[in-house]
Amino acid sequence: MSDVLDRIRGALIGLRMPRALEALDHTLAQLERGQISAVEAIDELLSEEYSTRESRRIDVALRTAKLMPIKTLESFDFSFQPSLDRERIAALAQLDFLRRAEVVHLLGPPGTGKSHLATGLGVAAVKAGRTVYRATLAELIEALSRAEREGRLSEKIRFYARAALLIVDEIGYLPITRGGANLFFQLVNARYEKGAMILTSNRGFAEWGEVFGDPVVATALLDRLLHHAVVIQIEGASYRLRAHADLIPEHVRANARIAPPPPPKRRGRPPSLKNGAANH
Repeated sequence: MSDVLDRIRGALIGLRMPRALEALDHTLAQLERGQISAVEAIDELLSEEYSTRESRRIDVALRTAKLMPIKTLESFDFSFQPSLDRERIAALAQLDFLRRAEVVHLLGPPGTGKSHLATGLGVAAVKAGRTVYRATLAELIEALSRAEREGRLSEKIRFYARAALLIVDEIGYLPITRGGANLFFQLVNARYEKGAMILTSNRGFAEWGEVFGDPVVATALLDRLLHHAVVIQIEGASYRLRAHADLIPEHVRANARIAPPPPPKRRGRPPSLKNGAANH
């Protein structure tokens, strides 16, 4: 019997199954006491190993995706944002929008939970085995600008285009130059109808010409980003300020409504925007 156990332990070491090796003695004790069957013993060992590996995979994937600190949909306080349709968010969590390469727009005033929801959907995608990458718009444009200066722009765009889900956070918080807007357009164009995106913004679509410093580029962006889109408007108070609401002036609490206009009418595929078109 000891020879068999030695071979099993050796096999688990050779197969790099440390968690199953740790659980072996306990599982065998259960088997000897008749608490579990032989099949259940095998299942327990494999389940322990699989669970450990899956936890490790998810942890690495979340860090690679820039989704730390983790925010889940389960931890989102829907009662604080009654304007949100909880069932609609739950439907998005099924991740069918990834398969359809759709763009999810989360619009609302600062602090209303847009980034939390975007991160939560990203975490759900990672757990489902999908590749995800998250960055603020400013971070994306900075990285693309650096790559352009170094002659690696095509490579960088391919990197961002590979992820099954790209989350672009904080659109409208910082001004974007025309050159930066053009770089973002190239990335959006590379993902158009190929990969899903989640965008968060505190600005309505009608303001994107101002956000990107060029109405031509903004129109071209919206043409693609609203073609296969899900738009979710969040109205309400700030999560981060709710503990200090009594200290905030009334005129500051009243956030302006961010109402998206109807998507533009489609006439075939969108027009192409050549590199440098932002410099008209």
